[in-house]
Formats: sequence, structure tokens, C-alpha cells
Amino acid sequence: MHVRTLTGGLVAACLVTLSLTGGQAVAAAPRTVDAPLAARVLTYDAAGSADFRSAVDRGAAIWNESVDAVELRPAAAGQRANIRVLADNGWPRALPTTLGNGTVYIGRQAVDQGYNTIRISAHELGHILGLPDRKPGPCSSLMSGSTAGIACTNPYPNTAEKAEVEGNFGGAVAGRAPAVPAGVIVD
Repeated sequence: MHVRTLTGGLVAACLVTLSLTGGQAVAAAPRTVDAPLAARVLTYDAAGSADFRSAVDRGAAIWNESVDAVELRPAAAGQRANIRVLADNGWPRALPTTLGNGTVYIGRQAVDQGYNTIRISAHELGHILGLPDRKPGPCSSLMSGSTAGIACTNPYPNTAEKAEVEGNFGGAVAGRAPAVPAGVIVD
């Protein structure tokens, strides 16, 4: 009896569906394992970054050019941002809270010493995306930070850094723990 009722219900649902689609059978496209996931959008608020605003925007754009699993966008007016970016007189640092969330400080101390502001921005955003410092390191490693020296102006993540961020966000869920410990990451 239950089987007959269940079958009758399924037939009725199919008939309603067919009538809604003009008699055409519509099949949902199956999602394959290789189908790319939509990028996880993270917003940032650089209103407090003072004269470093363009460097922050460029650092975010570099990450957008470099990875597919995450996209950094400026927060809309009144929108709560995932990432706050502030300028201060200290050393650049990031305070990740969870993966994709936290605060970045673009410290003037490093800028006054000659470090490149776009590299600083991209590097600190890298921490929010789950990357640790890789010190000492060559200029080809964005996460080598200050150990690459003031002559290094490379703001681009290398292949391994890109792959790590892709792994962090490829299927990541909101609030997932960061790949690096929460707390201050001073470069």
C-alpha cells in the first residue's frame, strides 16, 4: 500500500513538473568532479589604509589574477567586510581570525625603510588567505616577506603559494580554521 502511494506521488510530481515546463522533459545537468567551483568571494575594507589604498587594491587584484578559488572584492558601503586593512606607524602585520577573515596593517615602518607597498599588501593578504611566512626566502617567494630585502619588489605569489591558496579555498566552508595559527603575523 505504501509503495503504491509513494509511486502515485512521484507520478503526480512528474506530471506537475512536465506541465510547468511546457511538456518538455528537463534534466538537471550533472555536476562532474572536474567542474570548477565558484570562487569564494571575500570582501575587504581599505577605508583605513590611508595613502596605501591603491597598493591594497593592486595587492587584491594580484591575488585575483593568480588564483581561481577565491576572489577579493572591495566591500560595498555599509557591508561588513571579511578583511579590514589599516595603515599605522608600526611594522606590517596580519591578524587572521579564520580562513579569509582578519585585519591587515600596512605599517609605515617598512615603507619608510624602502619596502614596496604593493608587495607588502599582497604578502599580508596572503596571510589572510592562509599562508605562513617563509623566512628566509628568495624574492620569487611572496611569503618570504622582508627577508628578500628592500630591492625585491615582486608582488606575485609563486606556484606553490598559489597552489596552497587554491587548496585552502577549493571547497572551503565559511569559518574554517586558517592554515596558519590565528594571531599576529609580523613580517
